Amino acid sequence: MPKKDYYAILGVNRDANDDVIKKAYRKLAMKYHPDRNPNDKEAEEKFKEAKEAYEILSDAKKRDTYDRFGHAGIDSSSGGSGFEGFGDAFSDIFGDLFGGGGRGRSNVYRGADLRYNLEISLEEAAHGVEKTIRIPTVEECDTCGGSGAKPGTHATTCPSCGGSGQMRIQQGFFSLQQPCPRCHGSGRIIPDPCPECGAAGRVKRQKTLEVKIPPGIDEGMRMRHANHGEPGVNGGPPGDLYVEIHIRRHSVFEREHDDLHCEMPISFTTAALGGEIEIPTLEGMARLKIPAETQSGKVFRLRGKGIKNVRTHSHGDLLCHVLVETPVNLTERQRELLWEFDEISRSNADHHNPKAKSWMDKVKAFFGS
Repeated sequence: MPKKDYYAILGVNRDANDDVIKKAYRKLAMKYHPDRNPNDKEAEEKFKEAKEAYEILSDAKKRDTYDRFGHAGIDSSSGGSGFEGFGDAFSDIFGDLFGGGGRGRSNVYRGADLRYNLEISLEEAAHGVEKTIRIPTVEECDTCGGSGAKPGTHATTCPSCGGSGQMRIQQGFFSLQQPCPRCHGSGRIIPDPCPECGAAGRVKRQKTLEVKIPPGIDEGMRMRHANHGEPGVNGGPPGDLYVEIHIRRHSVFEREHDDLHCEMPISFTTAALGGEIEIPTLEGMARLKIPAETQSGKVFRLRGKGIKNVRTHSHGDLLCHVLVETPVNLTERQRELLWEFDEISRSNADHHNPKAKSWMDKVKAFFGS
């Protein structure tokens, strides 16, 4: 039965680089590994195919031979086995997958990154602010000095792995390396755990951190604070802290990137006759001239009255949306005047209400009258 194409097995293009090939193999190996698929012959075959394909395509010379001559070139150059030197490649890959150290690696790990959601006001986002936050952290246990052992006692070498923290498991002609199940990869056994930290050597704490929010920061932006994440393991470097910004809803303004929007109610009289009104900005009150015959929905733009961009430092605009307010709670005299005004307007509706006439013309055309 002819062998399948190695590139097709891994699901990569023929010009794929080493990283792409390795990632594809890792994915297949995790999916079809016999430990995850006991008594599954089909998964076992796919696992073997992926191993063979990776062994060839991860070796520059073998890959070149395969690209030029196909399976015939590989079989003739390797004596028909197709697995020459595969144990090392297999060990490297699965050392990563199952948390083992691989060849010459130690159990030193970088700490996990942390995320802190910080809510601020629109004014604080616009002008910048300093905030004090409290974040969880893990520190060395004061009682045992980080050893994990009860004061006066000490840890002993793990008898299962001899202190290496790693165990080799033989599966056929493959040798897997994984963390020792007895000491969990530490290489030590603690007979008398510390009562304060329970042998962990570390305890949870809270620490305060001053966070400087730059002017113009926007919703969802993140600020990285290096080395303020969780501590590393066995001397590894700490992770980072990411402060993610969330802006509270404002009672007057709506933000759109660097621009601000607000609704501006004006009276029927001001809309018809014009006038000057005061409007709020983030810097205080400003005056805006309303021309006569202003319609509801008209937008006035005040340039530079928005928010300063956090990167370019250029200011956005403030866009005021006119909302003509219909008067309510009318007196009898007000009603009389409005009826009189309406009667005068109706006498020459085309002149005083051109939009209404245009709309009615469209309606009539729609109904064919």
